[in-house]
Amino acid sequence: MPPSSEPADKSFWRFSSDQLSGRLGCGLTGLTTAEASERAERFGPNSDATPRTEGAMHAVFRRLLEPLSLILLVAGTVSMLTGDEIGGLIIVLILTLSIGLDTIQEGQAVRAAEILRRSVALKAEVKRDGAFGQIDVEQVVPGDILRVRAGDIIPADALILHCVAFTAGEAALTGEPYPVQKRAGQCADPDDKSNALFRGAVAQTGEAIALVVHTGRDTVFGAAASALAETQTPSPFERDLREFGLVIARATLALVLVVLTVRVLFGRPVMDSLLFAVALAVGLTPELLPMITTVTLSRGALRMAGRKVIVKRLAAIHDLGAMTILCTDKTGTLTSAEITLTKSIDAAGKDNARAARLGAVAAALGGDRGSLDAALVAAQPDAVRDWTLAGRQAFDFSRRLGSVLATGPEGALLIVKGAPEAVLPLCVVDDDARALAVARAHELATDGLRSVAIASRPWTGATCEVETADEVDLVFEGFCAFADPPKPTAAAAIARLAAGGVGLKILSGDDPVVVKRLAGLVGLNAERVLSGADIAELSDEALAVQVQSADAFGRLAPDQKSRIVKALQAGGDVVGFLGDGINDAPALKAADIGLSVEGATGVAQAAADIILLASDLEVVADGVEEGRRTFANILKYVRMGASSNFGNMLSMAIASIALPFLPMLPTQILLNNLLYDLSELGIPFDQVSRQATAQPQVWSMTRLARFAAIMGPLSSVFDFLTFGALLLLFHASPEEFRTAWFIESMATQILVIFIIRTNGRPWRNWPDPVLSASSLIALLVAMVIPFTPVGAWFGFVAPPPMMMAGIALLVVAYLACAELVKPLAIRSLRKAMMRDGHTTGRAGPH
Repeated sequence: MPPSSEPADKSFWRFSSDQLSGRLGCGLTGLTTAEASERAERFGPNSDATPRTEGAMHAVFRRLLEPLSLILLVAGTVSMLTGDEIGGLIIVLILTLSIGLDTIQEGQAVRAAEILRRSVALKAEVKRDGAFGQIDVEQVVPGDILRVRAGDIIPADALILHCVAFTAGEAALTGEPYPVQKRAGQCADPDDKSNALFRGAVAQTGEAIALVVHTGRDTVFGAAASALAETQTPSPFERDLREFGLVIARATLALVLVVLTVRVLFGRPVMDSLLFAVALAVGLTPELLPMITTVTLSRGALRMAGRKVIVKRLAAIHDLGAMTILCTDKTGTLTSAEITLTKSIDAAGKDNARAARLGAVAAALGGDRGSLDAALVAAQPDAVRDWTLAGRQAFDFSRRLGSVLATGPEGALLIVKGAPEAVLPLCVVDDDARALAVARAHELATDGLRSVAIASRPWTGATCEVETADEVDLVFEGFCAFADPPKPTAAAAIARLAAGGVGLKILSGDDPVVVKRLAGLVGLNAERVLSGADIAELSDEALAVQVQSADAFGRLAPDQKSRIVKALQAGGDVVGFLGDGINDAPALKAADIGLSVEGATGVAQAAADIILLASDLEVVADGVEEGRRTFANILKYVRMGASSNFGNMLSMAIASIALPFLPMLPTQILLNNLLYDLSELGIPFDQVSRQATAQPQVWSMTRLARFAAIMGPLSSVFDFLTFGALLLLFHASPEEFRTAWFIESMATQILVIFIIRTNGRPWRNWPDPVLSASSLIALLVAMVIPFTPVGAWFGFVAPPPMMMAGIALLVVAYLACAELVKPLAIRSLRKAMMRDGHTTGRAGPH
């Protein structure tokens, strides 16, 4: 049956399922593959907007509007208008090199990132060709029969056909903080939407089967749902890079205006002064920074993918390298996640299979697909035989229990299972028996076993609708105890993270006694465990103090996990959170870096920046190391510009005022800058020493300024020594002066990369061949040009041998002094980092 040309009504919840299926031209048993393909062509992808690839011209225009590119654009325009065609041509070449490489590399990075993103794309469960199966969310079409369960992000607007204890969180759409109870059937009130599912909402409890009515931009809350998608707002790292560009632009403008003004006041030729100022502006501009950043981040993302870490947001690589605290639940990351039922005891503490049998019935008929339910069903596979589901109150994370109404050999029976402290108060037991049961649960926890309390009562209700008020006057059946041993690799991975400056804290919903025992086994501080009850009594200020001295937290509610994350951030830490459940979503959004795992709930994956393909802390440690390596290479380029390049340009500006002639012609400055840029193309491919990745690294303008304050003046000192030697010892002519200083400045600017690329001795950490090749080839070209006919075009002359020997001695002396002074600059960076407290200042949830 073809779909009607008339779209289904926006108020689709007012219609019956038969009316809607008629309008949609489909049945209520699901689509065939052919029908789904036809509808995909008709309705388009299930996304907020048709994906558009940025055109080449748009990408180029966007880069032209960047502050660093605008400097080059203005400089090139001025050069052309004033008749300096060679200078203008060189500026055009520099601008083309910068924008061209950045556009090409970003295009490759975007394609690579899209491949990685699709590898962890959210899935939806729909019925096609008579069977339910997983497909990408974007492939859902109107007419599909959809199944959603607790933890799923609802992928489309749909009418509920059948549901069991289903609630949905619609806070992202309506602002209502409490889950909304859903039910099947046509509503009498036309404004009652309890029979409808809306795209972007989160399934909190239960399960629902629904008919998809609207997808993509046609959904009722399409615009609001898009807020759950990956945001495009700049990250702190991206904002810091732009701020760096603006600082350089302002400094360049100030220096150029000063040089131009002073030279004109001293009576120097206005046109020569203008062209020199323009060339100086180009020389001060780190125009390759966007390209270096893009290439380095994209290469880092691809390397991390090889280590089973998928990056959804490129700038998150920096955040991962800057992380100082990782918060994680214990199941699956610290423990094996192979949970098995080891004991089933009755109220008297004796071995009795009844508790496990009733627990298995509840798990099989109304479980939440969790590991504990799976363990119960695996231990008692035949328990559910002859039992059928009549009603259900889904597991509630805030109450820490759930219930199932089942009919079977014992008649209608309400079975309640959950945390001991939540279930026991609902049971009819005297104080002594309750105290004994609590003590027994504590004994199990001391042995490292997780316990679930089981209770029941005969059902006496008039209907099968189970409410919270029905969970009273229960008979305590006993405990089910589960073993979840720590992973053999957990202690080593935690030690590796700690050695790298990353502390680990366990944020668990389990019994604090279980958490304490596990913390001790994996090498964490187990002396003190804060419980959810403890945290509830603390103010935010007090919690910020308490979290510093505790490594383990138990019996936490979802909002308490996010409170702990924020308390750690208030203390200056860069906080990562690793979670995979519905209850982890608030903490994932609050953290500086959200990590989830493949197979996690949809809401957890949507909130995360990074997806781990293996739920193991070793993978996290690999990702941290890769994040620091990536950031270290970006920092190399920035340090280069902030030290020798800035020092040389500053020396040139001062010399242009003090000398009766220009120390370097505008075209020579531009050639200097072009060759310097070419020498740095190998930086993204460079190796990084272990020392550089040993501790968290964060971007800091203050630390960069301190580094430049030491290395920049050193470069200027040797420039002035060069000036003195050329004028006083060799009595160089203006042409010889410019040529000799061009060679000296190129040699110092290019060769110093081999000094400052590593915090240690350069001969102990050899550069990558690509960086060596790009640097030495550019230096060779700079050395050869003055001795060729091409040199005459730029105003060069061949310097005398003795002058070249003097320049060589000065270059060697500069490099030796740079190596001697480097530890002081590095120490100033570390001291600044300690004062800055490792903070990144993330603006808000991502």
